[in-house]
Amino acid sequence: MKAVVANKFGPLDELAYADWPEPAAEGRTVVIDVETVGVNFPDGLLVQGLYQMKPQTPFVPGMEVAGRVAAVGDKVTGVKVGDRVAALLQLGGYAEKVGVDESAVMKLPDAISGEDACALLVAYGTAHHALKQRGRLKPGESLCVLGAAGATGVAAVQIGKAMGARVIAVASSEEKRAIAREAGADVVLGYDNLKDALKEATGGKGVDVAFDPVGGEAFDALSRSMAWDGRLLVIGFASGTIPKLAVNLTLVKGYSVVGVFWGAFTRNEPQVYADNMKELIGWRLAGKVRPVIEGSYPLAEAGTVLKRVLDRGATGKIVLKP
Repeated sequence: MKAVVANKFGPLDELAYADWPEPAAEGRTVVIDVETVGVNFPDGLLVQGLYQMKPQTPFVPGMEVAGRVAAVGDKVTGVKVGDRVAALLQLGGYAEKVGVDESAVMKLPDAISGEDACALLVAYGTAHHALKQRGRLKPGESLCVLGAAGATGVAAVQIGKAMGARVIAVASSEEKRAIAREAGADVVLGYDNLKDALKEATGGKGVDVAFDPVGGEAFDALSRSMAWDGRLLVIGFASGTIPKLAVNLTLVKGYSVVGVFWGAFTRNEPQVYADNMKELIGWRLAGKVRPVIEGSYPLAEAGTVLKRVLDRGATGKIVLKP
């Protein structure tokens, strides 16, 4: 079969579209004929050796897929050949077939497309866990979302609205701000003079919950814009700069800085993760959340697509098709 292979850690244009061994259906393994592959910001970091996890090379990146079950191991009981499914992986998704433990496979309702399923797994899964378990977001609270036009940002805006928050979205261009507005944001801002803009948008109270996948100078503005008992959620560093926190601000303002590592959450709390996914699927079927799918590209173009994502040129969710 064909797959996108990182033979070593390095630039995205060194990814190879090459032959790769097919997975075998043994024990609890479910083999899936991949129809849709989700693209995520961490995929590009992983390929370059910049992510928290560094797999042994060569490897195939990719954390989420949707497709149909092609074969099952003799200990698989929950799915059968022909079922439409989505699956969460640590690696291996950028391929024509994947083999994954049954515990990571989720049956898909007919009303959920493969594109939506991939968006719900990582982007919406991350935002949901961040706002629900880590941020303890309550109805009526203010939620500030940075990077609000990206896949995870759009998810945070929509999930924040589903949870009853007043959402303040921040995006870098008018085009991106329009996407955040369409996603349901109550207030839409740019990054210029962000501290003052947030003060005005919250009537001087400050932000109750902040969702930050950007880092850099925007984090600095947030760290000075939090409300008493606020929760500043650290999602990632799309700006390329890991900020430093003046911890006296947390003392004086009485807020918390909370790390969100979604991958570790899915491994350490699998039942909570499963419950989260059930809620997200229900919200999607009810129309409370609706992924923005920017585009679909051939699997062989993974390197080019990942470069756009890492350069923050993407809006919404991008998928690959084998």
